[in-house]
This record gives sequence, structure tokens and C-alpha cells, in this order.
Amino acid sequence: MEEPDFWNDPEKSQESMKELKVLKASVDGYNSLEQQFEDLEVLIAMGYEENDEAFIPEISEALDQFINEFEELRIGTLLSGEYDKDNAILTLHSGAGGTEACDWAAMLYRMYTRWAEKKGFSIEVLDYLDGEEAGIKSVTIQVNGINAYGYLKSEKGIHRLVRISPFNANGKRQTSFASCEVMPDIEEDVDVEIREEDLRIDTYRSSGAGGQHVNKTSSAIRITHIPTNIVVQCQNERSQFQNKDRAMKMLKAKLYLLKQQENADKVSDIRGEVKDIGWGNQIRSYVMQPYSMVKDHRTNEETSNVSAVMDGSIDSFISAYLKWINIKR
Repeated sequence: MEEPDFWNDPEKSQESMKELKVLKASVDGYNSLEQQFEDLEVLIAMGYEENDEAFIPEISEALDQFINEFEELRIGTLLSGEYDKDNAILTLHSGAGGTEACDWAAMLYRMYTRWAEKKGFSIEVLDYLDGEEAGIKSVTIQVNGINAYGYLKSEKGIHRLVRISPFNANGKRQTSFASCEVMPDIEEDVDVEIREEDLRIDTYRSSGAGGQHVNKTSSAIRITHIPTNIVVQCQNERSQFQNKDRAMKMLKAKLYLLKQQENADKVSDIRGEVKDIGWGNQIRSYVMQPYSMVKDHRTNEETSNVSAVMDGSIDSFISAYLKWINIKR
């Protein structure tokens, strides 16, 4: 019997294992829901049989868990894009608003890391640049987990914050902006031709929390692809060579995605529209004063529980976006 190609091809084998994990997760999710549904039926029957209201809190808790897991499984059925199952590379940049905007970027960074933790995803910091006084100027992280890009692609765009500024002695209300770019981490070595003369490669010292290696040498790498003005950065590896290799992989992935698109609209769909980080371009607003409200301007999904959102509870926005984008298609 002839062996399948993927046994002899490491790349195909890796891709097959990823597909297997996705399918297994779907089957396990369905089996878990089926068991929860049966348990709910038993609890409800026992409550009726014994006419005991003490069962109500337990039934309510079990029902909430069932609904949450059902919704998560349902969202998974909307993730059918070519790269949805891949890990995600997420970059935050502070925008208009100075120190306040840097603090806002740090708040978003915390929000996404909390969300990833709740999903059981792991996070790797690829690049980190502190704000001059507080917060973060920019940060790039890799979120590792099944369908990470499929979920996080909803977050591409400009995020707007309205609050009483802790950096304003007069306690005035301040509006700040930060941009979020999300790309899939394409694992295979994509076939993209990059000319050396089209690249500007800069080295700089690593910043942010790290080991003894940080800030000792100029090992961090910034690569600018001049024709497209795409910039990628990496500083988390131990050597300049490793950082350059990682940055080139990120650049190739971005250029490959651009190459695959037929027009600017499709480019915007996968890369996120390149807009000024300021007024009129936001995809979502987070209002803390004079009232509490988070609203997505694409889907009209909103909630008054700003604290929960900032603590990583953004699944309702992700779900609304995935339904919205599938209807648009």
C-alpha cells in the first residue's frame, strides 16, 4: 500500500495535524454540548419531580454555560477563511492623543492578553516600544491557538477611547485613538520575491521587559518594504540574525497576502484599511465618561459593561462581526 504524501512531506504533515486538531476540537465541542444538554434535562426533570426551587440556581448556571459554549461553537462555523485557523500577529499603535493615547494602547494590550488567556491561547511578544511618559507606543504580539486569526480579524481598525484623563490636572474629558492591525501567521515558506534594493533594514536596541540580553546590544530589527511602505519589527529573539529571520517571515506573509488580492477592497479585508489614527476612522468606541458604553460602528453591537470588555470579554463583538462579514459576502 502506497503511503500518503503527507507522511513524507513535513509541511503537509504539519498542515494535516493542524486540520486534525481543528476537527477534533469541533467534535469535542459538540460532544460536550450534547452531554451538557442531557445533564440539563435531568436537572429540570428532578426539579419538577421534587417540586424543589433549590434546583433553580444550579439549572440557571448550567444553562448559562451551555449557551456560552453553544455560541462559541456556532461562531466556529463562521470561520471558513483560508487563514482563519492560523495563529495571529496583532500590532497596536498609539495614535492621536499623546501620553493618553499611549496609555490607551496599553489598555488594549491588556484587553487582548486577557481575552487570549480566557481562550486558552498563548502569547508571544515580538516587539515592544514604551511610551515616553507612560503606556505603549507600539507592541506586536503573536497569539497562538486554533482559529486565533479567525477570531481576531474582527479587531482590525481604529479604536477610540473617551474618558476623564488621569493625565490632565483639570480632570477634563479626553479622546484618544489607537490602531490595531491583525495578520495571520502563515507557517509555510511562501513564494514571494523580495529584492534587496526594496528593503531598508534598521537595527536598534531592544526595549521593554526581558532578560539580561535586553538593551545590551542593537539586536532588534526593523524592516521597511519601500514599494508598499510595509514595516515589520522584531526584538524578542536572542540574536540579530534570529530577529531578522522572524521579521522577514512576517514581511513575506504580508506581501503574500497583498499579492493574493485582486483589488484594494480585498486587501483591506485581510490587512485592515490603512487610515489615519484619529477622528472619523474608528471601528469601535469605548466611552467611560459621561456614560458607559462600548459600541462597534460596523455591526452596531454595544454593551454598557465597559469594565468587562476591558477585562477581555469581547466575544460578543467578535461574533457580531463574523455574522456581519458573512452576510456582506
